[in-house]
Amino acid sequence: MKQYLKHDAWKVIEDSFHPEFNEITESVFSLGNGRMGQRANFEETYTGKTLQGNYVAGVYYPDKTRVGWWKNGYPEYFAKVLNAANWIGIDIEIEGVKVDLHQATIHDFYRELNMKEGYLLRSCDISLSNNKRIKITSIRFNSMADDESGAISYSITPINFSGSMDINAYIDGDIQNKDSNYQEKFWDQVKVEAKENRSFVWSKTKKTNFEVITGQEVHIYQNGQKVHNQAQFVTREKYSALSYHVEVVENEPTTIFKYAVNLSSENHQTNDFEITLSNYLSKITAKGFDQMLREQALAWAEKWNSNDIVIEGDVAAQQGIRFNIFQLNQTYTGKDDRLNIGPKGFTGEKYGGSTYWDTEAYCIPFYLSTAPSLVAKNLLIYRWKQLDKAIENAQKLGFDQGAALYPMVTMNGEECHNEWEITFEEIHRNGAIAYAIKDYVEYTDDKRHLLDYGWDVLIAIARFWKQRVNWSDNLQKYVMLGVTGPNEYENNVNNNWYTNYLAAWCLKYVQEVHQEISKSYPKEANLKFEQSQLKVDELADFQRIVQHMYFPRDEKRGIYLQQDGFLDKIIAPVDQIPSNQRPINQHWSWDRILRSCYIKQADVLQGMYFFESDFSKEEIERNYSFYEPLTVHESSLSPCVHSILAAKLGKEDKSYEFYTRAARLDLDDYNNDTEDGCHITSMAGTWMSIIKGFAGQSVQNNQLHLAPFLPKQWKSYRFKINFRKDHLEIEVNQTGVKVQNLANHNTEIVIHDKRHDIAANSTVII
Repeated sequence: MKQYLKHDAWKVIEDSFHPEFNEITESVFSLGNGRMGQRANFEETYTGKTLQGNYVAGVYYPDKTRVGWWKNGYPEYFAKVLNAANWIGIDIEIEGVKVDLHQATIHDFYRELNMKEGYLLRSCDISLSNNKRIKITSIRFNSMADDESGAISYSITPINFSGSMDINAYIDGDIQNKDSNYQEKFWDQVKVEAKENRSFVWSKTKKTNFEVITGQEVHIYQNGQKVHNQAQFVTREKYSALSYHVEVVENEPTTIFKYAVNLSSENHQTNDFEITLSNYLSKITAKGFDQMLREQALAWAEKWNSNDIVIEGDVAAQQGIRFNIFQLNQTYTGKDDRLNIGPKGFTGEKYGGSTYWDTEAYCIPFYLSTAPSLVAKNLLIYRWKQLDKAIENAQKLGFDQGAALYPMVTMNGEECHNEWEITFEEIHRNGAIAYAIKDYVEYTDDKRHLLDYGWDVLIAIARFWKQRVNWSDNLQKYVMLGVTGPNEYENNVNNNWYTNYLAAWCLKYVQEVHQEISKSYPKEANLKFEQSQLKVDELADFQRIVQHMYFPRDEKRGIYLQQDGFLDKIIAPVDQIPSNQRPINQHWSWDRILRSCYIKQADVLQGMYFFESDFSKEEIERNYSFYEPLTVHESSLSPCVHSILAAKLGKEDKSYEFYTRAARLDLDDYNNDTEDGCHITSMAGTWMSIIKGFAGQSVQNNQLHLAPFLPKQWKSYRFKINFRKDHLEIEVNQTGVKVQNLANHNTEIVIHDKRHDIAANSTVII
């Protein structure tokens, strides 16, 4: 765990340079706006430890899978979100010496991620090898108001000299993904150009033929006046630059304003690329940097007004939750149902930036409660649009009759993960997608979604489960063999409890949906059933599997087993592992991990979190008490589930401990892996730790329920929440709970199992 970043309620601050942690800081201070993003690389040359990253949403490359052996049905590629053209580049040379913090003497350094207004600020005081001392101040942001653009204000002030300075503002498309399997570059040039104060690089991906044009316009100011120096144009393959030679005066700043635009062929006609780019640059430069920055602050103010969580009395916890919410909002805005949420968002390349089951299991609840319902709905439509590919994926593995296996990892609906135990065995992802449909409909009451989209997905998933189970004469039960659960520290197991339970629930739920839409939309439903070729006996087959599914259990302990044979392992708590061997995935062999009892993330507890009402508090307590001491939490998705369940069980201190780990996972680099990028999808789990854990939010019988407690470390916490047509603000403090109805209609809420009526635009104190 690293704690070099300062605690602040609205900012993340590095108040002295830590080059050994620079890649971590680049991840944490990343920027995005849903359409584009980049890591917090320096604008100028930096030859120290760095991972360059600029990304354009929806643009990917099918990098050829790299494995030691091939198996039938194996994905041919691993999709990668591409490291796109670097638009932030501003090289500075002062009388023959390039500005490079790795080579300079640093007198003072400050870097700040301003989460309230959505920008990255840096200032530093350095001396170059020629003894020229300068101060650099830069501010940059990715515009939320004009979401295909970004802007930089970059100032250089000579401290101990007057002289000359060379500026090279560039766009570099000649880049490579760090995670390229064969060190291949994924972009070809279409065109580069530089003229007047603009330049662009137009590139096209190999194989997938995505096209992106990245353009810049540069303005230079001294003494508040625009400098009309003629740029020198530098172009070469995949590179264009505007170079300026300026005279500088001691203690007088020279400011470079750089405006940039990323346009993708996903959103624009390539025939009009250059005209569209020119018009976009004209639009944002007419506003100017200061107005764009004001609009950025207003856009973020609107977001914070709906989804902020205000904590009084614990600045580390306050910074943690705001950081998580900030990164979620930077990654996905819900405007485009072709886009989804990658585990690293715009902060790094690990996991390829593709879509995982994390979206359905963790992210959708955040967007349901904090954004218009269309945002979450678009995430479901994303999967519905890829149903044909999911059916193809199942067919590749030998399934038929319209069975669908959604991919563990995807960009376009095809499976593209490059580890066999994930590709073939981690089939619980199917259940998470079905659960998300139920979660959305229950929360929004949008039952029409079941007819228009949900049924198609659910029947195809049910058909997969029907074929994936088999009857065991020995057990006289249906079993599921050769799977991997969410706990990836156990592979190729039989009867993973979570997977079996999720499959049985899916088969039961599709029957409920059949009844619901038959009742609510009889004519349209019959047509839908015909289109899906529903057979008379299919629902009966599903019900038979539900009634006879096998769930491994230890009767002596009164717990469900992770899978068959789990108790054959040596059972020893995590606290017996020496601290110098943690995380075990960085110190132990894979063979040793697989044979151990240690759990990467919850399996049984994940199921109990999803289906809490199916189990008594005593059952949850027994399973929690057995599995929590065995869990190493080396998946970012693990702590939040434990936090929520601990809250339900009244283990308030433990719930808070897990919340802190989830909230500060990247800020403090708990798992020694933040340099690869932040854990974006698990950040929604941090939000859930407070709302579903501390506040006890649930939906029961079409009503919003809360069962809040106040962590003893806090004086109060406050949040807003949307539920159907209701809009509420909840405050939990040391005297009770205050609920404000922000809507123009009366509503009812259940708090600690007691109903409370709240008139329109009024407040009750409980």
